[in-house]
Amino acid sequence: MKFKTLAGACGFFFSAFASSVNAGQTNVAVAANFTEPAKEIAALFKLKTGNDAILSFGASGPFLAQITHDAPYKVFLSADSERPKAAIDAGFAVAESRFTYAIGVLALWSRVVDVTKGEEALKAGAFSKIAVANPNAAPYGVAAIEAMKALGVFDALKSKMVQGASIAQTFQFVDTRNAEVGFVALSQLYGSTEGTRWLVPANLYTPIRQDAVLLNKGANDETSKAFLEFLQGPEARGIIEKYGYELETTEAHQSAPAQ
Repeated sequence: MKFKTLAGACGFFFSAFASSVNAGQTNVAVAANFTEPAKEIAALFKLKTGNDAILSFGASGPFLAQITHDAPYKVFLSADSERPKAAIDAGFAVAESRFTYAIGVLALWSRVVDVTKGEEALKAGAFSKIAVANPNAAPYGVAAIEAMKALGVFDALKSKMVQGASIAQTFQFVDTRNAEVGFVALSQLYGSTEGTRWLVPANLYTPIRQDAVLLNKGANDETSKAFLEFLQGPEARGIIEKYGYELETTEAHQSAPAQ
């Protein structure tokens, strides 16, 4: 009886050991706005497959520069569609792997000013600083500037702008009250009841189509391919939608070709 128990324990140990040995790992460059959903998706991916997705967060522009200088990333989740396409065009990514995993939503947020009537709040300008992500590095910064120009307030607010290197730093400026108001990703406000917010009308800025792509370093890596497949599955898409992102329709999601 003791022998059987010991054998069973050994069998469990070797099974667990074999599982850990066989577990794969992929390195993923993730746009800062997608930090929390990416963590949740990676945890679920680990639970379901035993594989690890090692996540690095930052602005999409610098990530592309790192990728072209031999960074070890195997998957790139950008905050736009242009940089994954640029990676493909430059020969650093697999063309047919590109797809839109989320469509970002821009929000105006403040912890000290009432911005529920966003257009009125921007035109009143009753604040000294407004935080915007660097448009050269972060697509949410481009969207913010487009929105301000569309509302006719850009010139009046230009002198009050402070730029975050990424949307994560932009959020921090507002969160710490170093800027009274700021344009952030709606996903960053998930679960928060702090302050006031205004969802910027989608017709004021170019849609923030966030594309994923398999990089050349992951082209022959099954874990990297499995992570991208998981990202397109119903569980991951449910998480993405929960954080306030919009999704492509099922038909478009399944059939849209990489460009």
